Amino acid sequence: MIIERKEFLEQLINAKAHHLVKIITGIRRCGKSFLLFKLFKKHLIDSGIPQDHIIEINLENPIFKNLRNAILLDKYIRERIIKDNTQTFILIDEIQLVGKVLPPDIDISRVHPEDRENMYVTFHDVLNGLLNEDNVNIYITGSNAKMLSSDIATGFRGRSENIEVTPLSFSEFYPTIENQYEFPEIIRNYFIYGGLPECANLKTIDEKEKYLLNLVQTIYLKDILDRHHLHNDGLLDALTNTAMSMIGSLTNPNKLANAIISSGVYKANSTTVSKYLSYLEDSFLLLHAKRYDVKGKRYLSNTCKYYASDTGIRNARLNFRQNELSHLMENVIYNELRRRGYSVDVGIVEKVSTINNKKARTYYEIDFIATRASEKIYIQSAFNIPDNEKREQETCSLRQINDGFRKIVITGDAYEKTWRDENGIIFMGIKAFLLNTKSLDVL
Repeated sequence: MIIERKEFLEQLINAKAHHLVKIITGIRRCGKSFLLFKLFKKHLIDSGIPQDHIIEINLENPIFKNLRNAILLDKYIRERIIKDNTQTFILIDEIQLVGKVLPPDIDISRVHPEDRENMYVTFHDVLNGLLNEDNVNIYITGSNAKMLSSDIATGFRGRSENIEVTPLSFSEFYPTIENQYEFPEIIRNYFIYGGLPECANLKTIDEKEKYLLNLVQTIYLKDILDRHHLHNDGLLDALTNTAMSMIGSLTNPNKLANAIISSGVYKANSTTVSKYLSYLEDSFLLLHAKRYDVKGKRYLSNTCKYYASDTGIRNARLNFRQNELSHLMENVIYNELRRRGYSVDVGIVEKVSTINNKKARTYYEIDFIATRASEKIYIQSAFNIPDNEKREQETCSLRQINDGFRKIVITGDAYEKTWRDENGIIFMGIKAFLLNTKSLDVL
């Protein structure tokens, strides 16, 4: 089944008007190449762009391996640009594979050591140079979050924009499931096996598990080891497993290091763990949410929460042993909020009580604080609310917040209508939240 990535395709189409390098990033196998070379290319041809005005380069394909040299890449592209009034579209997959190269006419030994790095030609140089050509439109993909960093912004001198592609949202995943399945089974399938497009198109549980296990064993961590020239693959394995098992739990590098040490297999320290965590985030395997003090209006630097960019990868990494649906639902809500353009923090709110003429402070956790421009929403994830006692427990933190921003509890129920309690707190079922991408906008 072809899954139309309409939201991301629209972003690529709108970006045609921008004379910038369009950088499409995201975790491996989330559908970047399909989006660029199939869906976007089809749009170009349907809109009248001639085939010879589309230059396609897949740097993972052995045919193009020689173009991982920046100078040869530049030569190849320039020889194929059509000089007329029609735009030439340059589509390059996995640009991070292009290595810097020293021009043959430069004797690096005669260059001052401080200036030597500037003598190399990089893919930034190639693409910046191509932007100076008339009627050239450049789209590239990359599987490394460094593509979004200040380094890349410096490399492109402010002449780039980012489009981050994610695994399938539930609203994209839902139509791939055959009609005979009920919603609880469909959502459980999504929680456990995630939203990688190829996985979603597989029919049986056995096929899905084999596909995901193969990915985590042969691609994701191997990419990190190769990219950063790491030799301690066991420590990276242990950290990945530990972090994945703790999704939605407050932690920090020191706690993770201690957890690894306590297993008695590997030595670890917070410095190395912090560095390895950055590698996992650079590869889009992990995402983090900072902790924010609502009443103190400040970030707390000592802890944060990590979430998996795809729950299927997370569960495969743990060999499908820790499939707690409540934690997985929280992870899915986090990913959906980010996809909708919110920056997402986890919150803490203080309640001050007087007991025997003494002030007592109690702290309550808020699962998510979703912020987008001037909009802010406080959100609790509650897989099950069987009675009033549980409802009071889930809303306690929200009731301590005195500002006028919306407060929402998303539950694991399949009901489609939202409702408000006497405190103005909105209750919404996970089905209504996930299937309607504007569910938060219409409240």
